[in-house]
Amino acid sequence: MTTRVFRNAHLLTMDPALGDVEHGDLIVEGDRILEVGTGLQAPAGAEIVDATDRIILPGFVDTHRHMWQGVLRGIAPGHTFERYMENILGDFGPAMTPRDLYTGNLLSARAALASGITTIQDISNIQDSPAHTDALVAALQESGMRAVFAYGKSFPDILAHGTVLPDDTRRVRAELLADTGALVTMALVTEGGSDADERANAALARELEVPVARHFSSRLSAAHLRDIDALRPGTTFIHGNGLGAEELAVIADSGGSISISPAIEMIMGHGYPMVAPALARPNLPVSLSVDVEVTVAGDMFTQMRAAYQAGRHAQHTDDSRTGVTVRDILRMATLDGARGLALADRTGSLTPGKQADILVLRADRPDVTPVHDPYSTVVLQMDRSHIDTVMVAGHDHIRAGRAVADSSDLLRDAARTARRLGEANISAA
Repeated sequence: MTTRVFRNAHLLTMDPALGDVEHGDLIVEGDRILEVGTGLQAPAGAEIVDATDRIILPGFVDTHRHMWQGVLRGIAPGHTFERYMENILGDFGPAMTPRDLYTGNLLSARAALASGITTIQDISNIQDSPAHTDALVAALQESGMRAVFAYGKSFPDILAHGTVLPDDTRRVRAELLADTGALVTMALVTEGGSDADERANAALARELEVPVARHFSSRLSAAHLRDIDALRPGTTFIHGNGLGAEELAVIADSGGSISISPAIEMIMGHGYPMVAPALARPNLPVSLSVDVEVTVAGDMFTQMRAAYQAGRHAQHTDDSRTGVTVRDILRMATLDGARGLALADRTGSLTPGKQADILVLRADRPDVTPVHDPYSTVVLQMDRSHIDTVMVAGHDHIRAGRAVADSSDLLRDAARTARRLGEANISAA
């Protein structure tokens, strides 16, 4: 069993009981965090890493991303939400083969890992056949990242056959994602077009014993879902633009969480990000997410800055709002993301006993030194170029700033997919 000791780092544990540790040591044994503290004794044979001028924190958690669209990265910078639905989901989605989807998911996963995201919820709204599903799951499992595969129907399939999830979900749960302790686990996207569909999808989630996620806004009602017995405990409510205090209270009381995609919400016109009002609600985990790489960058630094800007702007325009802090934002990107995905028992903080999902950032460069407030440095000053090490369950994905995996074949596959779509005259124009 490999043991590694990081010495003399600034540890942002995100664990309320441990707090921050200056000149701290972190010991990783196998796939677990063994100890956190200062002046720790290194186990015999351990690898010693000088982490002076490094900030160490838990890996970022992205609670909502349509990962299959990684192969379409940057194709739709000016799309409205309506145009995205018509073009990306309506035109590009049906043209994707299982191999294309495998490439997109793996490309998105590799990009996430390279930006310090160690956990992701893949809102996979592209299940047009069992072969499509198998390819998507295989890519996540190959990536080595921690992922929740949220099975959802494609937009064209919903238009043609309705919103009730198919029987193939049972096969996926039993044959592909049966182990709830694995790196890749299962959820369902349970958005229904009618009360009957909502109840059917909620019943399926209960039967399979999996969590659920759903896109949500003020046009919908969590109270109504509760009243028709379709509000699943622990639901990830995505976006939530315009929700009032009563709806947020219903979500909090149900054990649910809010996943905010601040960059995409402002670009595509979903509505103003709910950062300030959601954070003001007690006992409501509020997390961050990329959403779609067709328009925005797939890193958490972009989302943290967008969330902080949105939250501070809301404070300036409404004096009744509680001030949003950089500590709030980093908690959203780590521990609260893990809480929202019901994974806080294994990730989201540098707590001994949890799995070693760890991000090491370099703070020894002219663009971030001196570090007066490490939270401010991470949220407002840093980017992907400062990443030194990314670990998932003790396994290195980035080391000394370089990716461990060889992505040359993957990049060729991505270019092949882009070329084929162009030759088929499928475009975002």
